[in-house]
Amino acid sequence: MIIERKVREHLHEKAETMECPPAISKRIEQSYFHYLQQKRSEKTMKKRLIGGIVAAAFLIPTAAFAAPTVIEMLTRTPMTAEQVKVDEIGNAALEKLYSAFPETESFEVIDASNVQGVQTSITLQEKGGTGKKIILHTNNMTGAIEHVIQENWEPKEKPLSDLNDQEIKAKVDNLIDKMFGSSNEYEVAMEQMENPDQKTFMLSYTKKGSTAPFYQVFVQGNSISASLIGGETTSSNTKVEGFFTTNGKPDYFADAFLNDEKLFSLLKMSGTELKEELAKGKSVVEVAASKNVSKQQVIDVIAKTQVDLQMQGEKNGEVPTSNVSNAQLVKAIEPKVLQVIEYKSEK
Repeated sequence: MIIERKVREHLHEKAETMECPPAISKRIEQSYFHYLQQKRSEKTMKKRLIGGIVAAAFLIPTAAFAAPTVIEMLTRTPMTAEQVKVDEIGNAALEKLYSAFPETESFEVIDASNVQGVQTSITLQEKGGTGKKIILHTNNMTGAIEHVIQENWEPKEKPLSDLNDQEIKAKVDNLIDKMFGSSNEYEVAMEQMENPDQKTFMLSYTKKGSTAPFYQVFVQGNSISASLIGGETTSSNTKVEGFFTTNGKPDYFADAFLNDEKLFSLLKMSGTELKEELAKGKSVVEVAASKNVSKQQVIDVIAKTQVDLQMQGEKNGEVPTSNVSNAQLVKAIEPKVLQVIEYKSEK
C-alpha cells in the first residue's frame, strides 16, 4: 500500500464531517493534483494506476481538501501574470521556457500560484484557450524547474499515445533536452502502465550505476509529464536500501530520508534494525515511541539533515544559491518528513 493511499483513506474519513467553501474548491483541487504528481515523481512508481494519473486527483471528495493538515501543506497564493514576470523565480522560469520554446513567448499566463519557500507553478496556453499548453513547477529553494507538463502539442487526430515507441521517446527526449539538459547520457526504460481507461507509458531516464531514475516521464493521451528526480548513484554511504518497498522494489524517496546516522543514533539502533522493525508493519513514529523518542524529535533530526545537505550543495555549487533561511527550509521539508515517518508497510 503506497503512502498516498493511506492519505486518501484518512481524508475520506474526514470528508464526512467537513465542508469546503465552493469558491476555493477548484484551486485546492488543482493544487492537490500538482502535489500528488510531485510526490509520485519523487519515488519509484509502481505499474498500477487507479483510473489514470489525472483521474487519481478526483478520487478524494472535495470536502476532504479542507482537512487542516493537508490545506496547511498545500495552501497556494494566486499570482497574476504581471506578478509572475517580476517575481525572481517565476521570471527565471519563463525566460528558460522562452529560450527552449520561442513560440511560447506569445502564450498567455492563464494560471499561476506560489507556495512560499517551496514551489512556484505557472500555466501558459496559446491565445484562444484551446491550443498548446505548458505547465511549469519550479523549486523555490533551488530555482530549478523540476516538473513540466506539455499538453496538446500534437494534432488531435494523432495524439502522443498513438505514436510508436520510438516516436514517443523522440518527443520526450526533445522536451528533456530543452527544459532539463541532454538526454543522451541516460539509459531509457519505457513501459506501458496497467491503466485500462487510457493508454499510458512511463519512461525512466537513469544514469549508469544509478539506483533510481534521474528523469521520470509519463505519456498519456496528448500529454507529457516530465519530472526531474535526480536519482543518486549507489555508494558506500548508503547504509540500507528499501526501508519501505513498492511491489518488491525499494522506495528511494523514503531511503533518502531514513538513511540518517543522526536518526539511528537518536533511536539507538542501526539502519538494518530499523528496517526490520518497519517490516513488521510499524511506522518510524511507533518505533521511536518504543524508544521514548517523540515524533517531533524525529522530524527535527531528519529535517536538519536534509537542510544541511541542501546548504552543502549550495556551498559546493551543486545547486543554485537560494535566499531562503534555514528555518524556512526546515518548515518546507517537514510535511515530506512527516509523510515518511508516519507511513506503515503492509505486513
